[in-house]
Amino acid sequence: MSERDFRAAGYSWRLHCGREVIEQSLKDAVARAGAKRAFVVCSPSVNRRTDTVRRIEAALGDRYAGVFDGIEKDSTYASVCAAKSAANDAGADLLIAVGGGSVIVATRAVAIFMAEPEHPLRIMTQYPEGKPAYSPRLLAPKPPIISIPTTPNSAMNRAGTGLKNPELDHRMEYFDPKTRPQAIFLDEAALLSAPPSLIRSTATTVFAGLVGAMAQTDINPLAEGDRDHAFRLAHRAYPRLVDELDNPSLRVELCIAAFLQNRAEDDGSRRFRGGTFSGDYAVSTALHVRYPHVGQGESTSVVHAAKIRLSETVDARSARQVAEALEVWRDGMDARQAALAVADTLEALYTRIGVPTRLRQLDIPRNELPSIASETVKNFNANAGVRSAEDRIADAMRLLEAAY
Repeated sequence: MSERDFRAAGYSWRLHCGREVIEQSLKDAVARAGAKRAFVVCSPSVNRRTDTVRRIEAALGDRYAGVFDGIEKDSTYASVCAAKSAANDAGADLLIAVGGGSVIVATRAVAIFMAEPEHPLRIMTQYPEGKPAYSPRLLAPKPPIISIPTTPNSAMNRAGTGLKNPELDHRMEYFDPKTRPQAIFLDEAALLSAPPSLIRSTATTVFAGLVGAMAQTDINPLAEGDRDHAFRLAHRAYPRLVDELDNPSLRVELCIAAFLQNRAEDDGSRRFRGGTFSGDYAVSTALHVRYPHVGQGESTSVVHAAKIRLSETVDARSARQVAEALEVWRDGMDARQAALAVADTLEALYTRIGVPTRLRQLDIPRNELPSIASETVKNFNANAGVRSAEDRIADAMRLLEAAY
């Protein structure tokens, strides 16, 4: 694929954004999907500390089928199985995901488990010894999904699913385009219900991902438009979060930035390529899955600047694009100077926002770094069997040591 030769894909979706959009449009969205038993999937905090589920129940009336509020951080397999049983018991024919990325991902898994006849272990991504990883095709029709995010997150309109399972040496991974949401509701009150620490973390993940995306040079014009505007939205909203945590427009803009970046990837932008400015998805995933007290944003911020500084070769055009986007480019800079300026800027920004920039700030013992590195091998988005386990672990260790 190149700037001139590319493919683009789309799917049916509706976006509802603003005040009280749950009351205004949710029942119509459920009816449009042909559903009569809409079942909510969320975390304990969403159901017990906010009024969002009660608002949904009131808006849906007799189309409300109940709620499962036991989804755990990082979308655990056990909580997804429990949610699937509860949804089946309720006679659910539509799922409403209410929460952050973990809940939205978990709801996709619930839909897969409800529909696919095979055992979840058989239909997840497989890692055969000595061969590339592969994802089995999931052909059964899935119950429709509506997403009501409470945080900015890149999961809101994707088709991939990863579940935490302590009994395995890797996440349970699935891919099914039929689990994309039919509608997304960016409801201001629902977004404001998330606590400041969670918003800082999820916004960091979105912003960091867009910094990496700005490094791509061979991008087609369709994807470029969405990516560039996504970055502009995130770059103007993210630095203001620390002073305006109660401003709903900032949370909405960060959600839209995540949505647009996902759409850019559908239209040909690359993801998880491990370039100079992209951080290390596999390392960050290993950190937040392994340690319950570590969020995705924190697992990203602690390695982002270190990864940039470690890069031995830096593409000059990519470096200039990222430096210009972050407004740190100066005439006469070479690629290395631009990369270091970006790293310094990110480190300062993350510190101002209140997220850590060194691994030791997460209270992770240094002697556990080899175990973390070993958990980066089986991650389909970052290493679909195209690199040896030894190389992947060596790179991870190098980054973990530098970030400590």
